[in-house]
Amino acid sequence: MEKYTSNIPTPKISIAPMVDKSHRHFRYFCRIMNKEALLYTEMVTAQAIINGDLDKILYFRKEEGPVALQIAASNAEDAYKALKLAEGFNYTEINLNCGCPSDRVSGNLMGAALMSDKNLVYEILSAMKEATNKPVTIKHRIGIDGTGVITDNNSKIIMEGYEDLLDFLDTVSKAKPDRYTVHARSAILKGLSPKDNREIPPLDYEMVYKLKNDFNYLNIEINGGFKTLDSIKDALTKIDGVMIGRASYEDCYLLANLNKLNYENIKPISRGDIIKSYIPYVEEELERGSNVHSLAAPLQSLFQGQPGSRKFKQLISSSNVKRETLVPLLNNILEVMPQDILWK
Repeated sequence: MEKYTSNIPTPKISIAPMVDKSHRHFRYFCRIMNKEALLYTEMVTAQAIINGDLDKILYFRKEEGPVALQIAASNAEDAYKALKLAEGFNYTEINLNCGCPSDRVSGNLMGAALMSDKNLVYEILSAMKEATNKPVTIKHRIGIDGTGVITDNNSKIIMEGYEDLLDFLDTVSKAKPDRYTVHARSAILKGLSPKDNREIPPLDYEMVYKLKNDFNYLNIEINGGFKTLDSIKDALTKIDGVMIGRASYEDCYLLANLNKLNYENIKPISRGDIIKSYIPYVEEELERGSNVHSLAAPLQSLFQGQPGSRKFKQLISSSNVKRETLVPLLNNILEVMPQDILWK
């Protein structure tokens, strides 16, 4: 394993790149609740950046920061071009996706399928480091099963166990990525949907903790299944950082409580103040022509586990949300929801 030290800090908490979730409205909403977590974009392919509308794809408000841009690429040339085009946007760092198991991505040798070719991953990371002075990081799985998807004889179709993970990282580490975010599951590239790949392959936290213990000079963040403050606190005694995925939209108020990781006695922002802070943003974005349902979606789980949660979800449901009604609806919620829950 290449021995080196990255000078960038690993945040205690980051919010994962999630397709159809990690858009800029979601990130702005997250930032209201938590000022320090590193937020990620959705995965963006290098080709989309090269051929697309940069402002539409890459624009974000400075209030969202720090934000990491995650790209998917199948070759070093595209990765280099994409990062050069993204330089004009003030992303905090750039991340290479080596973990997405979807057919669309895997079929183009991107995402988790890229783990089958460790030398190509090294080449892409090296090109990314050459293209930018910003930190370059990698998100990957602990293993893959590419049976029926990966056909190149030079590639490793099945990668399982700690030794295979070390073999992959031995090559990848030569590019000196600034952080490794390790999803503590293998990816099964055929027969499982992306949703199933987040649930069916078993979690193996101990493999990731062993990696950190054996190579403590590496910045390592763990991802996969973290849903409570206590489980995250426990993980942080063994690892540099924790990436949160589904919990950030299934129980979004967790982000407010996670401020206690840095400030033990802090009182989390109330749900009422979250809504009040979000309303001016919604008004501005509606003026810009933003999609009303994308603006409403981040709110869905704000009252998860609280009295009135079902009522809130009914009020904010897609059938009730329209461009002309969303802001009045949010103001009405401040009046009709249980006040002790809103402001505690």
